Amino acid sequence: MKVLIVGANGQIGKHLTSFIKEHNDLEAKVMIRKEEQASYFKDLGAETAVVDLEEDVNAIAKAAEGVDAIVFTAGSGPNTGADKTMLVDLDGAVKTIEAAKEAGVKRFVMISSYDTTREAIQSAPSSFSPYVAAKHYADEWLRATDLDYTIIHPGALTNDQGIGKVNAATRVERNEIPREDVASVIVATLENDATIGKEFQVVTGTEPIKESINSL
Repeated sequence: MKVLIVGANGQIGKHLTSFIKEHNDLEAKVMIRKEEQASYFKDLGAETAVVDLEEDVNAIAKAAEGVDAIVFTAGSGPNTGADKTMLVDLDGAVKTIEAAKEAGVKRFVMISSYDTTREAIQSAPSSFSPYVAAKHYADEWLRATDLDYTIIHPGALTNDQGIGKVNAATRVERNEIPREDVASVIVATLENDATIGKEFQVVTGTEPIKESINSL
């Protein structure tokens, strides 16, 4: 399975690319924003496509040509304003979904936020609510498609070393999770067609990742 990683230059994306390199049945193609980011991924044996998420759907669809799955793990980051959040986390996600349809890519894995319900938008601090709203509507857009989607809702992300154990279910108690383990969860999700049409929250826990994902 050839996988296009959108937002590959982020920390989850870098971990995911490294894991795919070691996986016999997966191959990585990365979508990055700047040419100077390419050498890191070429050293990992990944094909690169330089496309900015603020470009149009056709540019993203071209990057998606020839792949079997798309993982959307892009984000505007914590230091940008609501304008960039809407352009990347919402519009960028929607354009990537539309690009998947245009390129004939059925499998789509969305890395969302822990809680993207309407209630979460209303209760979020004003500085965070645009992000939750963006994720809410991006998730809604994906659910309304006929793509073979999975939506992953990780807990608070950390840069700790992964421990390889999580709790994953429709609802889990709020907790942290290392970005490295989120990348491992993505791999386990891609390996398991039973995750198609599902969404789940995932945090650090006690069950090995593959077993946890297989039990969803």
